[in-house]
Amino acid sequence: MAASTFNSKSHQHTRSNSLPTRTHPLISEFHDQLSRLRDLEATSSSSTSICQKLNGLQDLHDCVDKLLLLPFTQALAQEQCEKLVNEMLDGSLNLLDVCDMARDALLQTKECTRELQSTLRRRPDDKMEITREVEKFVASRKGVKKSMKKILKGMQIKINYKNTEDILIISLLKDLEAATLIGFESLLTFIAKSKSQSKSSSWSLVSKLVHHKRVTCECEETDANEFEMVDAALQSLISHKPSKYSLLNGNVQTWLRKLELNVQDLEEVLECLSRSIVKTRVSLLNILNH
Repeated sequence: MAASTFNSKSHQHTRSNSLPTRTHPLISEFHDQLSRLRDLEATSSSSTSICQKLNGLQDLHDCVDKLLLLPFTQALAQEQCEKLVNEMLDGSLNLLDVCDMARDALLQTKECTRELQSTLRRRPDDKMEITREVEKFVASRKGVKKSMKKILKGMQIKINYKNTEDILIISLLKDLEAATLIGFESLLTFIAKSKSQSKSSSWSLVSKLVHHKRVTCECEETDANEFEMVDAALQSLISHKPSKYSLLNGNVQTWLRKLELNVQDLEEVLECLSRSIVKTRVSLLNILNH
């Protein structure tokens, strides 16, 4: 998978036909940012951590865009590099496709979340209507999960550009593509989060989320996956008697609001990252056609 490339040794060459006589500060900045991204991979799978990773990717793309303006990157215009550059251009199109599909999934999730919240507010005691809306939400989530898992399976590729040892900028671009794939992999895995835990562990989670006097998501930060929290809260809602609906309904609405806001944040970060990928692609095309 792309992860194996991302976690490989950084390409810090001491001699290269394309290296400037003195290492440029932007090259050191690139490696520093790449190192920070690797450190983030060990963090939680909450929407906050995913946003941090995607923001880090945007910074990495911005750094590469600055590098592509430097004279030594004109080595990419050489005939022997043309095939490699075209492969990376194809890779950038793949990244944009994945980005668009992730944004579509987030939009669909946000719309279903809003519809369910509306029903919970309008008919808080109508268990039959609420159950129907929960089933619609679950069906939509199932479709999204299936799509995300299909994309993830298609991303299980190896980035293996040959003969890059003497071309620094090619190595940096290869690391950039691998890092971006890893970031998208984290995002898609987050969106596709499924209830894989056992029934007993699910109810343990429900107990922690539902029965606290203070609702966690309003008062404290959590490292949990928000999709998992919503799944657990919905499971509790439709499994209890109507007499419990007031407390459980409020809890579900709280988690749905949190999920909606976090999905909105992810959409905005993805939009910015998409523009950065396009900008990097345009810079490569300009060098190639110079």
